[in-house]
Amino acid sequence: MSVRVRFAPSPTGFLHVGGARTALYNYLFARARGGTFVLRIEDTDAARSTDESVRAILDSLRWLGLAWDEGPGAGGDCGPYFQSERGELYRRHAAALEAAGRAYRCYCTPAELEAMRERQAADKAPQRYDGRCRGLDAAARARLEAAGRAPALRFALEAAGETVWDDVVRGRVAFRNDVLDDFVLLRADGLPTYNFACVVDDREMRISHVIRGDDHISNTPRQLAIYRACGWTPPVFAHVSMILGSDGTRLSKRHGATSVAAYRDLGYLPAGLVNFLALLGWALDDRTELFTLAELERVFRLERVSRNPAVFNPEKLDWLNGQHLKRLSEAERTGLATGFLAAHGYDLSRHPPEWWAALVRALGERVRTLADVERHGAFALYDPLEIDPAAWDGLLEKPDVAPRLERLAAALAADADFGLASLEQATRDLAAGMGVKPGELMGAARVALTGRTTAPGLFEVMWLVGRERAVARLAAAAARWRAESPLANG
Repeated sequence: MSVRVRFAPSPTGFLHVGGARTALYNYLFARARGGTFVLRIEDTDAARSTDESVRAILDSLRWLGLAWDEGPGAGGDCGPYFQSERGELYRRHAAALEAAGRAYRCYCTPAELEAMRERQAADKAPQRYDGRCRGLDAAARARLEAAGRAPALRFALEAAGETVWDDVVRGRVAFRNDVLDDFVLLRADGLPTYNFACVVDDREMRISHVIRGDDHISNTPRQLAIYRACGWTPPVFAHVSMILGSDGTRLSKRHGATSVAAYRDLGYLPAGLVNFLALLGWALDDRTELFTLAELERVFRLERVSRNPAVFNPEKLDWLNGQHLKRLSEAERTGLATGFLAAHGYDLSRHPPEWWAALVRALGERVRTLADVERHGAFALYDPLEIDPAAWDGLLEKPDVAPRLERLAAALAADADFGLASLEQATRDLAAGMGVKPGELMGAARVALTGRTTAPGLFEVMWLVGRERAVARLAAAAARWRAESPLANG
């Protein structure tokens, strides 16, 4: 079988990480099987679909590296790839179903349908269409149309038996047909419903495998009914589990960022996010976790996708992203870090290239996302310095902080070289001369220079901050300690 898969988002917002995982699994399956990855935009919901959302989805897929073989911008012989441009195709297949007696016109108004549902609810009966328009004759239809009623087109479902399919992920799935109803194929305005357009497009685009979220399982029996009525062979279905937040509920905005664009803006690498998304429901074995996209293309197998819900673990994402950052050269990490800062408004011309490389090198494994460069490097990037209240309170309880910081400021001001070696030597010599442990002096200096009790190496901090700012911060901290510490006059 020639493998053809599709990712078919609705352009009503940004690309959600759940959709991105679906796109990734389709892409990887196509690449692993030498197949074709099709991108189709399901934009028949004109009220909610926007060009901005289309651009956001395409940009996110490109950023992740999921290049489609057919679709917007790529072309292909199964286009157009926007459902809004395929209306004639849907109308033609709908007319064929009606002519074959497998579809009929429904003239019910929204108010009549709502009243029907209310009665069913009051009777505690299943809420589904009761087929009242199924037996209308030509004269009755003519009278309703003369009265100005525009009909929808409903599928004439066979209520007996059940619909069964073998799902690659979930195994055998069965639905009793009598729990379904005569669903709409074309709305009164002529637009197709999801289930009908999806089947027509998958057939016309020769899709061999439909890989999608398990929230579509309830749609599958309706779609299979359309395939049977049209005499078409259905594709192979694989319904992947939903993604849950850490609290066990479906992933949503209350769990944090949920769109690919948001994670890009938060400083994640496409390699890190792709690696993480692949592991949300799939595993190669019980030990391998780090994959590039190229590696995933070689080893991905749909049969290894779990039917159990996947839990979105932000800490795991951070770790994986940090691992992919570590795989890069220092020059690559520095380039990404400075690009991120520039995109967020930082003036890179304030420092020479070697300074930026030194900053990234000093931050080391603290950087798990590009935003961490700003977060952990704020002491060197921004003035005035923000001092953690808990770190400062700890300093107030230590004796002789001010004179030690003042003498260190004088030593740094007098250091002609102001290099890492000379800064370390000056600091250690000062501690020895004052008869204190180096750690006592360095701990106070770290708070004064970074505002934190934990930071990169102190001498790297001094060099990055620079002589003028380092001396000024040490002096300012000494003055503040004299003003606030109960030990200042002890």
